[in-house]
Amino acid sequence: MKSYTLGFFLMISLAACSTSATTSTRKERKEDIKTAVKERVESGSYRILVNRAIPLGGRSVNLTSVYSLEIRNDSVYSYLPYFGRAYSVPYGGGNGLTFNAPVSEYDLSYSKRGAAEIKLVARNNEDTYTFTITVQPTGITYISINMYNRQTISFDGELDIYKDRATTANLPGRLTQEERTVNSNQGLTRLSN
Repeated sequence: MKSYTLGFFLMISLAACSTSATTSTRKERKEDIKTAVKERVESGSYRILVNRAIPLGGRSVNLTSVYSLEIRNDSVYSYLPYFGRAYSVPYGGGNGLTFNAPVSEYDLSYSKRGAAEIKLVARNNEDTYTFTITVQPTGITYISINMYNRQTISFDGELDIYKDRATTANLPGRLTQEERTVNSNQGLTRLSN
């Protein structure tokens, strides 16, 4: 009977030690993520992987393909879908939110809760884009894009904190420019033969 009681207390002691080790590991991991997010944002070179589009006045759309917004070398590399009303676009529909452009204005500040608030402006031959990006300390990101020629659209996503993937071209499933042809009537992307 004593051996069973001793074994029982030994198991309880081990479980308690395991739980406290897990808790400290979770806290350490949370702090590591918070530090990595802050470093990526302050470096001025980061990528946001987008998983949901929220058109103005419409239903949110869960995205099943890989979409991203990347800030690198004082430029914005946008590979985002557009859902909404266009007021004035080039013949054939234009490129929407798939473009590369230099950043003309960039402002980074932090909220009281530690979220990074980024405002940047980019221009190309189709429109002027004002991005308002909020990055939570956990890496969860909210993007709002205001344009002159189209309705505002928002996106939800997550900051990519892994340094080994340097550009959006390295994402799995990403097509090269030669492989991508756009069906402007339906907005579908397909492989060219």
